[in-house]
Amino acid sequence: MIDRFFTGIAGMINSRPRFVAGLVIVVFCIALYGMTHLSMQTGSETYMDKNSAKGLVYARYTDQFSSDSIILIIESTDPLSPGVLTYIDTIEEDIRQQQNIRSVYGVVDVLETANGGTLPGSRAEVDRILDSLPPETRDLVVPSNILTLVQIQLDQGLSDDTRTSALDNVQAIVDDIEKPPGLSVELSGSPAFMQQMQAGLTSNMGILIGGAMILMVLVMGILFAYARYRFMPVLLVGVGLTTSLGLMGLTGIQLNMAVIGAFPVLIGLGIDYAIQFHARFDEEARKGSLPDAVFMTVTRTGPAVLYAMLATCMGFLAMFISNVPMIRSFGLVSIIGIFTCYWVSCIGMPTLGLLLNYKPKLPKTEQCYAVGTDACDSVIPEKPKKGSFSYGQFLTDLSVRIAKNPVPIILIACAIALVGFQIDPSIPVQTSENAFVPRDMPAKINIDKVTRIMGATSTADFYVQGLRVTDLSTVRWMAEFQDYELGHHPELTGATSIVTYVLAYHGGTMPETQAELDAVIETIPESIRDQYISGSMSGVIRFRTADLGMETMDTLKQQMISDIAFLEPPAGITITPTGNFELFTSMMSSLTRSKEMMTYLGFLLVFVFLVVVYRHLHAVTPIIPIVFIVGWNAVMMWILNIPYTPLTATLGSMTIGVAAEYTILVMERYSEEKERLSDNLAAIQESVQKIGTAITVSGLATFFGFSALCLATFPIISNFGVTTLIAVGFSLIGAIIIMPAVLSVMRRFDRHKPAEDQGASPLPPDEGGAA
Repeated sequence: MIDRFFTGIAGMINSRPRFVAGLVIVVFCIALYGMTHLSMQTGSETYMDKNSAKGLVYARYTDQFSSDSIILIIESTDPLSPGVLTYIDTIEEDIRQQQNIRSVYGVVDVLETANGGTLPGSRAEVDRILDSLPPETRDLVVPSNILTLVQIQLDQGLSDDTRTSALDNVQAIVDDIEKPPGLSVELSGSPAFMQQMQAGLTSNMGILIGGAMILMVLVMGILFAYARYRFMPVLLVGVGLTTSLGLMGLTGIQLNMAVIGAFPVLIGLGIDYAIQFHARFDEEARKGSLPDAVFMTVTRTGPAVLYAMLATCMGFLAMFISNVPMIRSFGLVSIIGIFTCYWVSCIGMPTLGLLLNYKPKLPKTEQCYAVGTDACDSVIPEKPKKGSFSYGQFLTDLSVRIAKNPVPIILIACAIALVGFQIDPSIPVQTSENAFVPRDMPAKINIDKVTRIMGATSTADFYVQGLRVTDLSTVRWMAEFQDYELGHHPELTGATSIVTYVLAYHGGTMPETQAELDAVIETIPESIRDQYISGSMSGVIRFRTADLGMETMDTLKQQMISDIAFLEPPAGITITPTGNFELFTSMMSSLTRSKEMMTYLGFLLVFVFLVVVYRHLHAVTPIIPIVFIVGWNAVMMWILNIPYTPLTATLGSMTIGVAAEYTILVMERYSEEKERLSDNLAAIQESVQKIGTAITVSGLATFFGFSALCLATFPIISNFGVTTLIAVGFSLIGAIIIMPAVLSVMRRFDRHKPAEDQGASPLPPDEGGAA
């Protein structure tokens, strides 16, 4: 069936090449339109599944109680001078008149409250009022003699677009009002952070794609010089990537940090496929007519690369088991991208070759990077001059040495991998969004500045829900819970909830009856009450925390959850952690669990795929080098001190997919040569000689495509780039060095089989090989 399918494609290209090219152009134009619908996604939806139980609670909490703050950092040689205070008063009044602004609070509000509603007229009056304030209030509004802060609270439950609009309005007011000499104003807070992160990601996407394409041009110019139209693979990758982006836009898949990191990966894998099709077409064009070249390229290399591509997809498919949406989107986009790049190369290369009347540069060559059945059989043997170095001969000699002494190689590789698996749990997991962005991003610098001034501003929020959270028994339990937590966890520095204001508006004591409690709640101003209860069915408790690391925060969360079970909330009342406290600690535990599950599932999927496609147990030999490679990756991450993030957590399953391509191609060629030569050592030597250089060139092209990730200014992406380069390098070592050793050992077991089984090929019986 697979033969007929690819034969049909070859026949269509040969009979109607212009029609096929027209179809590709139409699809490309549709993709260009789809790209206009792409949008950037940041925030909680990239870290937590909105349809999960935790995601639903987070969504309700956000709609009812979460509101962001914009902080104006105002710096001047004298922030308390009358001119500066008048300026602050002016911008505050303008900001209050904007939509979606709940409150504005700064030094002028404190001064006006203490001075009968007007600003003091002299510096001496200002100093007198500030000296009379509690130290914590004074330090909040005037933390130093050159700086003051204005806090702007936005309405609750705003969408990303509305929040961005509010931020832009505040920025416009700051820009429009003339500032006193020597004064500067910077915006900080979560909205400014998210806006600049979106802008930075958009900029990085252009840098990564542009950098990867430039690197591909350089690689093709150097490594593919023997072929005519050496830059054609770059064109095909560009078309494939554009098609992928268009499909994303048409299907509503949004961009995020992980998706942007996937683009150089797609370029690296896509150039690999394009090189293999181009190399095979070039080789076949030397042996016969162009229609024959089209037929052989599509029907021989097409299935070989297809099976390798599908094995790569198995690694990305394993990412769907993760609870982190960002990781699932990385896997989805990667699968879409390598599918489109494969088909663009499989159809586009032969079509262009036919339309351009492709003519090889030389009738014979010593170079061949093609794969598939009978690939590179027409090349003239490379005869290195005395004293010169031949990479092909080096690989051939190396493979013979390895095949004769495979056990030491495997034992050394296995020992290093075991060390990696042992130290992998000790590699830290990084889930702080603040660590994902560039250190010099202005919003990050400003947030760090505010944190140094005001101290840690993080909270551990708990969402309370039930039939009636304002029942006296529930409010009393909430008070007991707050006191218990503050008494048992020194990491907590305070707590605020409806209980806080019930006590404040009832003389510091808890009401005795439900009617009394209801009356007290009614006296609390609505602007305050709505921050802590929504109707009668939900509420929130906010614990202020010290500046905690993510692991400490996760431990604290687990302890507080245990405390809730110990204290036993009233019947019908549930209390669960939520907000950023839950979001990032849950992501850390999800990454820890899912990175291992993705790796195990990736191995399982590739194993099943190989057994189903090749129908022979020896076809699983490509998995053995991949197991070693995954262990080696952990060793390098530990040495380089690279933590696990939502991107590097995909390394195990992604490595399985990338390495599977190379090891499968070696296995296929070995099986073909084994059937032809009936000698194990000769088969290993011939297979490495004919495909080793092709795999190296493909691997180098992929390596340089992946290396564009290192150009990213976002540490989460650049660190991922380093790990992917390591993975590709190890994948080449696994295919060229470890795979011959594995094949040598595995084939020794054939000696114990009946004679008729010894020549059995692990290739599909329909054509004698998947290639």
